[in-house]
Amino acid sequence: MDFGYPQFTEAKILSEYIKTDAHKMEVAVKPPMAVTNAVSWRSEGIKYKKNEVFLDVVESVNLLVNSNGTVVRSEVVGALKMRTFLSGMPECKLGLNDKVLFEAQGRGGKSNKAVDLEDMKFHQCVRLARFDNDRTISFIPPDGAFDLMTYRLSQNVKPLIWVECLVERHSRSRTEYMVKARSQFKERSSATNVEILLPLPPDAITPNVRTSQGAAVYAPEKEAMVWKIKNFPGGKEFLLRCKFGLPSVEAEEEAKGRMPPIRVKFEIPYFTVSGIQAAAIGSIGYNRRACDSGMQS
Repeated sequence: MDFGYPQFTEAKILSEYIKTDAHKMEVAVKPPMAVTNAVSWRSEGIKYKKNEVFLDVVESVNLLVNSNGTVVRSEVVGALKMRTFLSGMPECKLGLNDKVLFEAQGRGGKSNKAVDLEDMKFHQCVRLARFDNDRTISFIPPDGAFDLMTYRLSQNVKPLIWVECLVERHSRSRTEYMVKARSQFKERSSATNVEILLPLPPDAITPNVRTSQGAAVYAPEKEAMVWKIKNFPGGKEFLLRCKFGLPSVEAEEEAKGRMPPIRVKFEIPYFTVSGIQAAAIGSIGYNRRACDSGMQS
């Protein structure tokens, strides 16, 4: 405190001073190094029997495709998520297949799978001056889990799961949807927790559905048929047929209407759309093998 104004707001550090139980301090307590030192995000005296670093690359793809199959908008938002269990005050370094770095080193050829990262935001532990100098991510990590970096890419991405819907009107009040879902990634990868929302008219009557894989349930509150597939391997195609009725008046009005967009949600473990890779990770003063044994992407 300085004249009644707090000069430090780090929750973990303030918790060392703000106690719920009243007690008398018999020994003068020195301020922790996290307050006086520049490394405010990490306390001193941390010890582990086994030093480990885990790195996960998590990407989210936002994709919009029109009825003609043309990609209208595509965006990739990613984050480097770390979990560190290191003793003392370790100095960690991380290298990425950054396009700017490869071009500076004269490795900007087409054979190198470099990534052009945009809107990069770093955790406060990263030395920004060092990154601007040689594009190396150097940092003293916090203890536990944190987001080292977030980024965005505006690149053309093809839909990883392509969905087509064919509408057949058997009569004024009877309609059938035939949906094809096809995975467009390599066979060695598999999508999990796939959820396809097929919009239906709000007054759909007695929807009847059949699927070649997974299960589909009508959700009236969402005005959609929800098709869930637990595991969707690469290079596969699954079908769904949905028949439903409509009031004759509604059917005449809906005949010229447009169908709302189909929404697809899924996850693909150990797969990145951007192709970003951690070229190297190490920590000064530790066995490098112990530091990168838990690296994942």
